[in-house]
Amino acid sequence: MRHRVDTFKIGRSSAHRRSMLANMVSSLFLHGEIRTTLVKAKQARRFAERMITLGKKGDLHRRRLAVARLRDKDAVKLLFDEIAPSYAGRNGGYTRIYKLGTRIGDGAEMCILQLVEGAAKAEEAK
Repeated sequence: MRHRVDTFKIGRSSAHRRSMLANMVSSLFLHGEIRTTLVKAKQARRFAERMITLGKKGDLHRRRLAVARLRDKDAVKLLFDEIAPSYAGRNGGYTRIYKLGTRIGDGAEMCILQLVEGAAKAEEAK
C-alpha cells in the first residue's frame, strides 16, 4: 500500500529534482521571491520551510545539514544570519504563493513563491 506517499516526479531523475529544488530555494533566499510553476513552487515551499526551521535552530550541525542540502554557502549564510532570526516568533508559514495564471507557451499554471515578512529584509541584505 502507498498511503500518504508523496510523489513529486515531474519527469526528472531524483538527482535532477534535488538539484532543481536546491537551486530554487537558494534563489528564493537570495532574492526574496521566485517565479515558477505551481507544482514546483509547492515542493520548493516544503523544502524552504524545512530549511528555515533548520536555520532557526542555528547550531553547527544544522548549518552543515543546510549546506549539504542547498549547496550554496552564500544562501546558507543569509538564511542563518538574517532570514531565520526574523522568523523566530513564527511557527511555520514562512512562504506564500501568488497565482499568476497560465503560461502562454504551454499553459502551465505560473505563480510567485515569496518569503512572508522576510522578503523586504532579503532584498535589503542583497
